[in-house]
Amino acid sequence: MQINELLIERGITRYRLAKESGVPHSTLKDICLGKAKIESCSGETLFRLARTLGVSMETLVADAITEHRPAFETFKSNICHSVKDKGDIEFLIGITKSDSVFAYLEKRWYREGLYLLGMADYLCRENNLPLDERYSELRRAKLSEVLYPAGVLIMCAALDSDAPKKRSIKEAIPEFLRHNIVESEVRNVV
Repeated sequence: MQINELLIERGITRYRLAKESGVPHSTLKDICLGKAKIESCSGETLFRLARTLGVSMETLVADAITEHRPAFETFKSNICHSVKDKGDIEFLIGITKSDSVFAYLEKRWYREGLYLLGMADYLCRENNLPLDERYSELRRAKLSEVLYPAGVLIMCAALDSDAPKKRSIKEAIPEFLRHNIVESEVRNVV
């Protein structure tokens, strides 16, 4: 599991993790932004991070070694569950402090980074909060093709029609659609 994801799940900042683990903040920042490889860290660094995050050392390096990138539908589901479990404000604080949007984009995981930005902007609108100005330039970024939910694509195939795509675009949340991501339901997750 990526450190950025663990930070979001636990609602802690990189600074706090650095302070509690004893790992220098600059080292942790490089790991989170992909400038340093977690699998290349010393055993002591891995031990300190794992102990502080409450996970095994294997958990920290497993994704890096296998370069595991979860399916996008799984990623979306995890984000929606995180919002549900933490609440809007705590989730936003975690996103802001962990720099997850930038971390995903640094890894060239554009769908994930832009989805996370869409979620952050949506939650800001829903809670009458100002948008994070660090993302101003990113708000113009779009995926090269429209990304539909798997359920919409299945419906199109089953009906042999593009009508579900057209309907889903009309119902899409604007903050996601800005990035060519069609998303209409982020609240009703089971």
